[in-house]
Amino acid sequence: MRRLIVPAYAVWLLLLAAVYFTMPPTTLAAFVWLAIGLSSTTAVLVGVRLNRPRRPRPWFLLAGAVLTYAAADAVYYFAEGVAPIGDDVFLDDLLYAVMFVLLMAALLQFGRPAARGALLDALIVMCSVGLLTWIVLIQPRADQPAVNNLTHLTSVIYPVADVVILAAVTRLIRALNVSAAILLLIVGTVGLLVSDAVYRAAHLGYPLGDLVGLGWFVFYACFGLAALDPSMRTLTEPPKLRVRDTTPLSITLLTVSALIPPAVLFFEAVTDPPVRDGVIIAVACAAMGILVLTRLAGVGRKLQSQFSRERGLRRVSTSLVSAADTKDVGAALKAGIAQLIPADVPHRAILLEPPVPEPLRAVRDDQILPAAALPEWLAQRVLPHPSAMAAPLVLPDRPVGDAQVGVLLIGAPERVLRAIRESVQALTAQAALAVDRIQLGQELLRRNNEEYFRALVHNTADVILILDDDDRVRYASPSATAMFGTAGIIGMPLLDLVDPDSRAQAGTELRAVRLTGSLARPPAAGLARDTGDWTVRGPNGPAVQAEASWRDLRTDPAVQGIVVTLRDVTEQRRLERELTHRAYHDALTGLPNRALFAERLQQALAHADQNLTVVGVLLLDLDDFKIVNDTLGHNLGDELLIGVSHRLAELLRHRDMAARLGGDEFAVIIEDAADLAAVEDVAARVVTAFREPLPVQGQLVNGSVSVGVATNAEAADSAELLRHADLALYVAKGEGKGQWRRYQPDLHTAITERLTLRTELDAAVAGDQLDVEYQPIVALSSGRTVGFEALVRWNHPTRGRLLPHAFIDLAEESGLVEPIGEWVLRNAIEAADSWQHNGRVHRPYVSVNVSAWQFRNSAFADRVLSGLADRGLAPGLLMLEITESLLVRDDDRLWRDLARLRQAGVRIAIDDFGTGYSSLSYLRAVPLDVLKIDRQFTSTIAASAKQRALVDGIVRLAHTLGLEVIAEGIETSAESTLLTVLGCPYGQGYLFAKPLPLTETYTWLARH
Repeated sequence: MRRLIVPAYAVWLLLLAAVYFTMPPTTLAAFVWLAIGLSSTTAVLVGVRLNRPRRPRPWFLLAGAVLTYAAADAVYYFAEGVAPIGDDVFLDDLLYAVMFVLLMAALLQFGRPAARGALLDALIVMCSVGLLTWIVLIQPRADQPAVNNLTHLTSVIYPVADVVILAAVTRLIRALNVSAAILLLIVGTVGLLVSDAVYRAAHLGYPLGDLVGLGWFVFYACFGLAALDPSMRTLTEPPKLRVRDTTPLSITLLTVSALIPPAVLFFEAVTDPPVRDGVIIAVACAAMGILVLTRLAGVGRKLQSQFSRERGLRRVSTSLVSAADTKDVGAALKAGIAQLIPADVPHRAILLEPPVPEPLRAVRDDQILPAAALPEWLAQRVLPHPSAMAAPLVLPDRPVGDAQVGVLLIGAPERVLRAIRESVQALTAQAALAVDRIQLGQELLRRNNEEYFRALVHNTADVILILDDDDRVRYASPSATAMFGTAGIIGMPLLDLVDPDSRAQAGTELRAVRLTGSLARPPAAGLARDTGDWTVRGPNGPAVQAEASWRDLRTDPAVQGIVVTLRDVTEQRRLERELTHRAYHDALTGLPNRALFAERLQQALAHADQNLTVVGVLLLDLDDFKIVNDTLGHNLGDELLIGVSHRLAELLRHRDMAARLGGDEFAVIIEDAADLAAVEDVAARVVTAFREPLPVQGQLVNGSVSVGVATNAEAADSAELLRHADLALYVAKGEGKGQWRRYQPDLHTAITERLTLRTELDAAVAGDQLDVEYQPIVALSSGRTVGFEALVRWNHPTRGRLLPHAFIDLAEESGLVEPIGEWVLRNAIEAADSWQHNGRVHRPYVSVNVSAWQFRNSAFADRVLSGLADRGLAPGLLMLEITESLLVRDDDRLWRDLARLRQAGVRIAIDDFGTGYSSLSYLRAVPLDVLKIDRQFTSTIAASAKQRALVDGIVRLAHTLGLEVIAEGIETSAESTLLTVLGCPYGQGYLFAKPLPLTETYTWLARH
């Protein structure tokens, strides 16, 4: 039935046209013409009903224009033709004007509202045709006399309306792709305009049946046919294909339009009178020039935008080529959509991978869908846009599988979606190829992996077993032969291959796997895995410690069983045990180290809190271990530490623990002691046992220890307990060697005071609280002063004047002895320099005590010689005093420094001789100049014959070795006389003078 409507309409109009154009101009002819117009109107309305365009309003306006035009013709015929109504009737002109307005409104609503280029082209044509219409039709009519003003007005309105209609048709041609409906509309409009132009050019009234009406008939017929054609729906929708901005037809039309004004100007220039319409031509040219420039600017911007878009799409194409997975494809597509859509337009782009939701699964071409048609979860992702474009990624020639490999969903305003449709198609085509390439690559990788893993299973050292429902081995990989010693384990129960010690554990784990799919957690997606250590033993193989892992693959049709993997970890577990032992034990002695000691102490304290027992901690430190290392070597020192560890272990109960904390420091934990006395008894036994020398490398070595004791009775935790033991050890070492002390609260106060004094010493060095005094050294025979010993003093702000014995130990502990020694040396050299200008013949030297810390600095000798050179002091006027403990250091650099200083002229003295550890061989080997006898020998020389004989021996030995002798601590004349008799040439002490400030030394030198 639908297919017969168009032929029936065409036949009907042809019959009416034949009747109309062949009959005389009568009233019946007027009614036939009216029937033609009504038939066209009916056809338009029927076409809207049948084809249901997306926007029917333009077609309703078109039907109204046709109906209004038919009504105007009817009024005209009755007013001017066969039945005149009256001379002043203008109803027909009003209806014609309404028709033009309706037709213009309809034509402007067809196509893209934003087709700016088409609108500018229409305006250019309108200017050129309007100029021609003005000169040919409007201006001549305006110059003729008229009956009334209405006639003048209509003579202007109709041509202008025709020009506007022509411009609208031009825009329609440019704004839409060619279709049957648009061609029919163009032909009908052209027929209308041609008949109007011919009619007005003839300046004649219109008789019924004249052939001029053929154009108007075409207008009626074509408009009805256009509405009945299915392509009429496309006129109210943006075109699916992009309308080209310029075509040969549009260029020709614009070229002709641009040539009309110069042609008119040329025509008027060669006629008489010349250039009658110069102003109108100038205005038209100016308007067209502005429109053309605007058009060119728009074309330029569009080209620039296209170039930019193409560059972006090329980058997207490159990204798609290099995409490694579908995520990369999605990211590239999102970047491409961002290039296509203006930056100020919000949008969303989503790549949906298979399985695609049902409404989009059958999409094979891009479609613009309302958001309401999408699943709710998907519609939320494209909000706030009411519409979305579904652009499928389709491979039409795909041999197997679904041709659709995904859908690109774009949420944006509909006008934007339609503008980018063609570019999106190109993007999705490339993306489909990229997805296909990725899927092919993944399939190849999967197949290669299958072959790879098949080869791994046959060549791996791990044993892979598949168990049936009775836990019997259904499959065993080739490596099972090496682990079980035989290949014949197929059909054997797995538990028979497990060592009895691990069999119960293995059975429990396998039962748990069959019940829950996993030992420790519920199965995830039917695939579970867990591990454990079993000891397995084949019929002909040794026991092997294996790490067992299992997977429940009973639901996998390719496996249908429990997969057990066994890995030989025998050597690995042995190494783990060894590394664990090393981590918690001392490498030298084999005793627990600090980490294990701390862990065990925590456990002991927790146990003591529960059982109300006593825990004691002993911290042991070897006495003079550093001297052993320096004199006998580090190898013997290590042997001594090993011997200490063995003796210590023999002294303890089996539940007590000894540990080496580092260096020569050991610790003991006494657990479950009955009381404090039991802990103290252990400390006493340890100290007593270590008073006996230890045999090391064939010789006996002193291994005495100092011990600090603390118990949990005074400590809240392990850290505090160790601090207390450390404080007790500090006190024990300070009170002598080979002793033990238990922590007492008052110890903390004493040590705190010592630490405070140590801190204050640091401030004293920086705060100029130190001073140097000088004690004269005299010739015992004459009393003449030969030198001074520089002695440091500390002017403490609250404790008063402190002598060296009160703070030198603290200085050595803190490392301040080096800066203090350098400061004393510098002041002593300055003092000696000042003594050289008192006019004495024999200039006194200065003697400075030097600590071992200063000699450890490789630059010490350089600093001494540099200090002498800076003051210009002769090196022979400086004497450096060193202790016996420094001599026993087997240090070649130290001896080279001493020799270098002596070679430069500096004298070297050994201080407090007889109180240290030096042997007589050092007096011969070490470069020395002076030997100083300690005061403990000189103070008893008058009362003890033995002491007198000992001093006599020391003096004779010194003379034999060519050393000068200086006796210290001389306080009586008897001591001075005896030393003189024994041959000691020099001495110092309170008998002669106390240490003097520098200013008083000048007075002393003046008198002595």
